[in-house]
Amino acid sequence: MRQNMAGVNEWFGIGSIVVCKTCYNKEIEGEVLAFDPTTKMLILKCPASSGRASLNDVHIVNLALVSDVQVKKEVNSVPEAPASLNLQRLNSRVRKQIEEKRRLVASLAAGVSPEGQKLFLAISRTIKDVTWQGPNILVFEQITITPPYKLENIRGDSESKAFLHIRKVMEKHAKDQAAVAAAEAAGAHSSPQ
Repeated sequence: MRQNMAGVNEWFGIGSIVVCKTCYNKEIEGEVLAFDPTTKMLILKCPASSGRASLNDVHIVNLALVSDVQVKKEVNSVPEAPASLNLQRLNSRVRKQIEEKRRLVASLAAGVSPEGQKLFLAISRTIKDVTWQGPNILVFEQITITPPYKLENIRGDSESKAFLHIRKVMEKHAKDQAAVAAAEAAGAHSSPQ
């Protein structure tokens, strides 16, 4: 069924397969996830452009900008109600994310070198108990890393598991930073002049 978009006042059933031709002559085919007849917005789930079967692309299509629509498979059944959301769990996740962002902003506001900020971020990816104490990085409230943030700048009980773990994180960070620097240097030397 071809539909001229000049007078769309239909609705699209959730689960229907639809093909839309955009104003750029691009065809988008996918399963209807949602349709708002008031705003003429259609949300389609399409196969992933990356080619991975486990992923999908989601397109939000403004039907006011579509030249035509073809319904390939129509679904008229009433979809089952979505599962209720656990608002307490969602609020907890939001609070944790806000707390995490505040910690990261504090690292930028601490007025330390970019190397110190990169190390702080590298440590905070795996360890949540990391804060700034002036220009120093404090991990587990027992390990301190002072500027210039090298392996020899770790202070604490050198036999503790925490110290050894932080040392490994710093060694990996140093290797990663050296690899990035080497790649940038190789790119700069290989570019034509």
